[in-house]
Amino acid sequence: MPRGGGAAGRTLLISDLHLDEARPAIVDRFERFLDEVAPGADALYILGDLFEYWVGDDSISLTLPARATAALERASTRLPIRFMHGNRDFLVASGFSAATGVELVDDPLVIDLYGTRTLLLHGDTLCTGDAAYQAYRAQVRDPRWQAAALSQPLAQRMALAESLRARSEGDKQGKAQDIMDVAPEAVEAAFRDSGAALMIHGHTHRPARHLHVVEGRERVRWVLPDWYEAGGYLEVSATGVRAVGN
Repeated sequence: MPRGGGAAGRTLLISDLHLDEARPAIVDRFERFLDEVAPGADALYILGDLFEYWVGDDSISLTLPARATAALERASTRLPIRFMHGNRDFLVASGFSAATGVELVDDPLVIDLYGTRTLLLHGDTLCTGDAAYQAYRAQVRDPRWQAAALSQPLAQRMALAESLRARSEGDKQGKAQDIMDVAPEAVEAAFRDSGAALMIHGHTHRPARHLHVVEGRERVRWVLPDWYEAGGYLEVSATGVRAVGN
């Protein structure tokens, strides 16, 4: 796993690790990333879908959540770590933050990265062509739905998560690829509303650098890779943005 360039003046961004007991090599890779790559960075941003699913903070004692949260707790003593909800781990809450020392941040989030106004998102809100997904997203982000879900026994919540995952995978099979990608008009609106020159997001699993012209001004959008196979991260510094593979 390559190390980042330089001991300071760099911020790291990852997303879509989808940590799962069925993929132990990815969990190993994440631990090595936290131990070997992240230290010395100014901050690490996790832009959602760190976990394949998260059924509530009372699941931290389970094997995989316990391992991941322990790794994050160790790392958070060495650098600030900030977590944004994804479409698989939207139930991460204050208990996770307390156990790991990781700060929960809003989606979207505008920050200054070495003099560049930057917009961070998970990315699913940009996929406005997928009306069925946006309706589902609105449902599961509703505090009433979440309260009802969290009131169920842990085993029942885990079964629900598995069914939602299966439903999600099934839905993808019947959708055109462009519907599940970001909508150009949503990207342009996000740039306009935020005033950002740089946008970074995950979710689509289509890592790339895109150039947009919005209101006569060039803007850059980076899409983070998923970690189903090798994965990778972005390193942002005063000299620019660099994509690094694991």
